[in-house]
Amino acid sequence: MAAMGMGWRSCFCVHLAIFGWYVFTVWSNCSLEITDRHPGARTYGGRWKYLTFINLVMQTVFFGLCVVTDVVHMAVSTKAARSGLPSLLIRTRDYIFTVLAFPIGMFVFASFWSIYTYNRELVYPKFLDDIIPTWLNHALHTVIMPLLLVQMYLQVHKYPSRAKGILSLALFAALYLTWVLWVHHVSGIWVYPIMSHLSPVGLVVFLGVASLSMAPLYLLGEKMHQLKCGTSGGGGGGKGKKKK
Repeated sequence: MAAMGMGWRSCFCVHLAIFGWYVFTVWSNCSLEITDRHPGARTYGGRWKYLTFINLVMQTVFFGLCVVTDVVHMAVSTKAARSGLPSLLIRTRDYIFTVLAFPIGMFVFASFWSIYTYNRELVYPKFLDDIIPTWLNHALHTVIMPLLLVQMYLQVHKYPSRAKGILSLALFAALYLTWVLWVHHVSGIWVYPIMSHLSPVGLVVFLGVASLSMAPLYLLGEKMHQLKCGTSGGGGGGKGKKKK
């Protein structure tokens, strides 16, 4: 029991630090001065049309939930009481991490830097360097990856059935694509510069490939979890134990 308690306290400290980082990053992002050179945040949809910002808020909410889960679990002392609210919080935490936070966060990291390396003007024009500090760019597109790996290592997560997990992720992707197309329909704005350079067929292929690439990232998370724990089940504080 003492070891498990220490596990939860250690998780709490790490989660609190990461949650504080994300709150600071959201605040810094929302405090950027909007200029005529890059008025995107005050055009239709605001910051909410960017997957990067949606992911940022999602990661903040997720790690905030981790903090709450840790606190509640440490506050509940009896085994019987732990079958109630803490169990619900753990299931919610695991579902958000496995189905949304990990695959979408990894997608933001991989897709941004892949396109940036090929031609940065297609996703992050050079003039943005004068508006968005370098550290904030990396906070939005780079740091998310190691922080997700920290969480993957820190706790065991119960994965849903593969069909349920991938279908839930596909629903998110479909909703976001619908939102992107609606923004263009209403305002004539393409959320990302690369979309304005593509033909209709090219746009369909690009969006299709982008959406389908989330499934392998979900499977990557599932595989990493299995390699770490030797199981796809479980949930709670501290590290999982391998099967013997």
